[in-house]
Amino acid sequence: MAYANKTYICFDADTDIHYYRLMTAWKEHEHIAFNFQNAHEINNLRDGSSEDTIKRKLRERLQNTKVLVVLIGQNTRNLYKYVRWEIEYALENDIPIIAVNLNGSRRKDNLCPPILNGDLAVFIPFGQKILDHALNNWVSSHAQLKKEGKTGAYYYEDTVYNNL
Repeated sequence: MAYANKTYICFDADTDIHYYRLMTAWKEHEHIAFNFQNAHEINNLRDGSSEDTIKRKLRERLQNTKVLVVLIGQNTRNLYKYVRWEIEYALENDIPIIAVNLNGSRRKDNLCPPILNGDLAVFIPFGQKILDHALNNWVSSHAQLKKEGKTGAYYYEDTVYNNL
């Protein structure tokens, strides 16, 4: 397996791609402290590729991933073909998950994909500072919480948000 240093962003490409693009714009902006190694840059997917081909390329990306960011929008919980498959891969391979609520919620809510029920993931609202904090801290926190046998939804305290 390759060295896992990438961030994989999982989202509804039909309705939520602008959030992904905003994240890449933050990364490129020289005056914004936000950085990640984007797993989506590993290989190109072509329109019209078969599901098997797409999943093979997604698996290659996921094998290089240290953290999975799930952008949770209005339709995410109902997406099974790829989104659920990507989350399932992360869970099976113990890749830490940052669940980003596009509705601004700081907690797990009814838009969360059911596959995450009971599994360890941190839930945050979409925002540059809190997402940067999670990207820089969740991997080590996840490892420690797993070591302690913790599961379920995790949330940052208000003091974390106040200090950003």
